[in-house]
Amino acid sequence: MLDFDLKSIIASTASVSTIIQFLTGTVVCIEIVKNKSTADMSSLPFVSGCLSTSLWLRYGFLIDDTSLILVNTIGATLFFSYVVTFYLYSIRRGTVMQQFMFCMLLMSMVLFYVHNQSDIEEARTHLGLICCLVTIMFFAAPLTSLFHVIRIKSTDSMPYYLILATFVVSCQWFIYGSLLNDKFIQIPNFLGCILSAFQLSLFMIYPKDRKIGTIVI
Repeated sequence: MLDFDLKSIIASTASVSTIIQFLTGTVVCIEIVKNKSTADMSSLPFVSGCLSTSLWLRYGFLIDDTSLILVNTIGATLFFSYVVTFYLYSIRRGTVMQQFMFCMLLMSMVLFYVHNQSDIEEARTHLGLICCLVTIMFFAAPLTSLFHVIRIKSTDSMPYYLILATFVVSCQWFIYGSLLNDKFIQIPNFLGCILSAFQLSLFMIYPKDRKIGTIVI
């Protein structure tokens, strides 16, 4: 009974935290619309987020987990809207479209395989592995600006609040995965804790210049 209650509490708090994390993208989009440009922002976090939430949504249906289904339905919707916003104001629309189409092709192939797989347990294992890899890519996306950060010795090009939210959320889902004894939820979120903790450490080494108002993701 205690285990069930703990599982329910962690699932609820992790779900709320994840939705809040997803909503941080609206801050970035508001800034994009306000400036009418994406400047030097990368579209990869948005695109990988769209792919990640879509695949986890399918995984949630596969294992019949209400928390995963709810969170990733909201997440997939939000990230798709972020990608559309980014595309409309990007100076590199071709790159955005290529990334998005590649992710949609990959997602279609995975979903087609899962739908036509007669062995449900095997489908769950394969989809879980793919979800792990895509989630790790999502967590590591802000690292694309790592060399730029080190070169200019400034973290102004890194989304602090998104990274902080990622750290909190990945810790919660790691605990939830441990309670479910689901390694596909445990592994990517454990790595998410490590990656986001490393990125947060950069803000201590290279503090943000508060005078600069551009938000970059």
